[in-house]
Amino acid sequence: MRHNECADAKKMLVDKMGINLKIADASDRFLANLAGKTDPEQKRKIIGNTFIDVFEEEAKAIDDACAATGGQPIEFLLQGTLYPDVIESISFKGPSATIKTHHNVGGLKENMKLKLIEPLRELFKDEVRELGRLLGMDDELVWRHPFPGPGIAIRILGEVTKDQVAIARKADYIYIEEIKKAGLYRQIAQAYAALLPVKAVGVKGDKRTYEQMICLRAVETSDFMTADWFDFPAPLLKKISSRICNEVEGVNRVVYDISSKPPATIELE
Repeated sequence: MRHNECADAKKMLVDKMGINLKIADASDRFLANLAGKTDPEQKRKIIGNTFIDVFEEEAKAIDDACAATGGQPIEFLLQGTLYPDVIESISFKGPSATIKTHHNVGGLKENMKLKLIEPLRELFKDEVRELGRLLGMDDELVWRHPFPGPGIAIRILGEVTKDQVAIARKADYIYIEEIKKAGLYRQIAQAYAALLPVKAVGVKGDKRTYEQMICLRAVETSDFMTADWFDFPAPLLKKISSRICNEVEGVNRVVYDISSKPPATIELE
């Protein structure tokens, strides 16, 4: 998850919406299962399978606790799958090639015990946003940028480790913080910082460094099937780059991705 993601989700869903939420921290388990894995598709499927394993275990624990009081067993897994996820993952309503497996489409275990409910499966993001507005949902939720099911793991190109996660999290937090300060967050459909699996020579103070690169990505789109890169003011990019290089240990270079979709996808993996 991103920096403070669980705490923010709990505040929104529990405090503002009154949802009975249980948070399960399986981060060590995900990291252990991903150790040594670098192929994007393999990473996505490992995450999807681990996600279901954890979800079913947590559901069973709740079932066991409710059994004594005659409560109903948990039968369903509710997911916010959107139409672009489906199109990229499987052939649906016509011929289409698999671009990448989303953990919620094509990445789930075939023998999962829970029944799947996906009420938004045939909607695009702009349609979901309008639905949220009509339902009176909190603005913060309605305008929140998409976050991929596999999470930070597919924004770390190459092997996912605890140290790499820490770097990607901090860089992403700085990036989004500066976008919001500049009043541009709602003009951008999706923005994030990715950690590249390459190193470059740099200098900090009077010393030579050999550290990693952060790639910034921001796009404009209505349906997420096609997208154009967002044209930031140069002074803002300069400020973001300076902050990341100075505040994130292990990074000495920042690049900005100016690729449109197609040919590039929005996420790097």
